[in-house]
Amino acid sequence: MRCVQVEGPGGPEVLRLAEMPLPEPGPGEVRLKVQAVGMNRADIAQRAGTYPPPPGANPLLGLEAAGTVDAVGEGVDTLHAGDAVCALTPGGAYAQYVCVPASHCLPFPPGFDLVQAAAFPEAAWTVWSNVYEQARLAPGERLLVHGGASGVGSFAIQLAVARGHEVLATVGSAQKAAIVEGWGARAIRYREERFEDRVTELTGGRGVNVILDMVGGDYTARNVRCLALDGRLVQIAFQQGATATLEWMEVLRRRAVITGTLLRPRSVEDKARIGTAVVRELWPLYASGRLAPPVVDRVFPMTEVQAAHAYMDSGRHVGKIVLAWNP
Repeated sequence: MRCVQVEGPGGPEVLRLAEMPLPEPGPGEVRLKVQAVGMNRADIAQRAGTYPPPPGANPLLGLEAAGTVDAVGEGVDTLHAGDAVCALTPGGAYAQYVCVPASHCLPFPPGFDLVQAAAFPEAAWTVWSNVYEQARLAPGERLLVHGGASGVGSFAIQLAVARGHEVLATVGSAQKAAIVEGWGARAIRYREERFEDRVTELTGGRGVNVILDMVGGDYTARNVRCLALDGRLVQIAFQQGATATLEWMEVLRRRAVITGTLLRPRSVEDKARIGTAVVRELWPLYASGRLAPPVVDRVFPMTEVQAAHAYMDSGRHVGKIVLAWNP
């Protein structure tokens, strides 16, 4: 099969199309014939050498894909060859075939096409597990999403708005501000105003109940100042650094909870549980039309993977970038 390999840490130029043997599904696994792949910041970090795969994980890039089941391993009776699925993969999606636990495969959500299905799993698992399970965003509570125009950010905004929450989102340009406001969020242009001051203004000094952050660094202390009483800050990445200085009196005064998760190292069973919750909670929203499919910015042929990574590096995209073997 053809695949994309990383020839050492670096920029998009280290990505190369190559060939490798076809993988064989193990017990509880299926082999997926990949047709489309959702790109994620984790792919960029792994390419750069700052986010190595967990022990035992597929070393190839790619954490989500859509396609058809090609073969099933021992003990799998819920899926069959030819079934169309999207999947949360443990790495390896940048290939024509990838083996994945059958419990991490879902049918396409109602109304989705192939590209939208490929852009769904990583954001859905991440947002549901962090915003609604880890941070326990409750009815009537307010959410702040950093990187509102990103793949995860756009998904978080759309889901929270569909579930009736007031959402604030930071963005880097007037164009992106108009887009996220079209999704129902209140935009904060972080390059032109201090987001914590704007949060205070927009909430009448009450703050937000939950913050979803992938920036880290000096955002951490600033995030705490945005929290309402008993507010929760959930960290899923740290684009500005993995260390921070906190004003602990602000944490104590707000009774704040600071937490965070990584999705990729979670157990097979835990990811399966989250997938079950995603189907239970999101499928009715898609079927009713209250929740739109993920926002997809561009689709690149897999042969243009370097250009796709350069585009994600530029930060110009809105929503997800998708790679396809036969677009």
